[in-house]
Amino acid sequence: MLTCMLDKIKGKNIRIVYPEGTDVRILEATAKLQKDGVLSPILLGNVEEVKAAANAGGFDITGITIIDPENYEGHDEMVQKLVDLRKGKMDKEQASAAVKKGNYFGTMLVAMGLADGLVGGATYSTADTVRPALQIIKTKPGAKLVSSAFILARGDEKYVMSDCAINIDPTEDQLVEIAIETAATARVFGVEPAMGLLSYSTLGSGAGPSVDKVRNAANRLKLMNLDFPVDGELQFDAAISPEVANTKAKDSTVAGKCNTFIFPSIEAGNIGYKIAQRLGGFQAVGPILQGLNAPINDLSRGCNAEEIYSVSVITAAQK
Repeated sequence: MLTCMLDKIKGKNIRIVYPEGTDVRILEATAKLQKDGVLSPILLGNVEEVKAAANAGGFDITGITIIDPENYEGHDEMVQKLVDLRKGKMDKEQASAAVKKGNYFGTMLVAMGLADGLVGGATYSTADTVRPALQIIKTKPGAKLVSSAFILARGDEKYVMSDCAINIDPTEDQLVEIAIETAATARVFGVEPAMGLLSYSTLGSGAGPSVDKVRNAANRLKLMNLDFPVDGELQFDAAISPEVANTKAKDSTVAGKCNTFIFPSIEAGNIGYKIAQRLGGFQAVGPILQGLNAPINDLSRGCNAEEIYSVSVITAAQK
């Protein structure tokens, strides 16, 4: 899944910062990234503690940059930059305390052009990874929100699922934006999107506010003359199974062959991708953050080193 991305980023010295520099999984992944010549990791944390953790795990981090946010020579400059970016919402004292934390410090490295992207969340919550990004990096031009996508891979199969990690109960407008962003993410991974907006109803078989929201969003997308097929509202079986689609949605151009799925809520999305991962044997890569002005990605706290490696490659490829 990552081969084409590796070819794109190798040799470009893309700098990715990791706020949780003493985490064993981060150390294993970054040691391999450095050895493979994929990118240039920057580990955050007390220098001696990072080195001790690496030695204890048997990971060679020779040549990897380690920065201690609590003893950073450019602290005052970073504090002033953060105050300027927050535009009155944070004073110097608050900014000074913030940049001593890995999540804010790492985000500021990206904002100041000292790193090209960030991968966090091995121990931080999603909120603690995304909040600094929203406050400092902000959304890209034309985007109103940040959303997330997961890539599910099993052998030659690849699917894209969104939003499974950020927006709790997206509005109709937000579903439209999430769908468009997710289609772009799918193409980054070589998935030509055939999109289904999911529900507990298929094209009018059920009723309720959630059904209306999904149906209205799907209808708006269909009126936008997009360059990918989309339909909704669809139950998952109608979206994925040609046999079920022939019964429930026989006039749909995309039902039965969807590979990109938009969930009506974070609850459905989070449960859905984890079922595919744990029971279906799919590798789940993500959450991949969409809509930000720079490559910043969140990890699941249940991630392993292989997943961190994959998310790092993805983050570098987004540069």
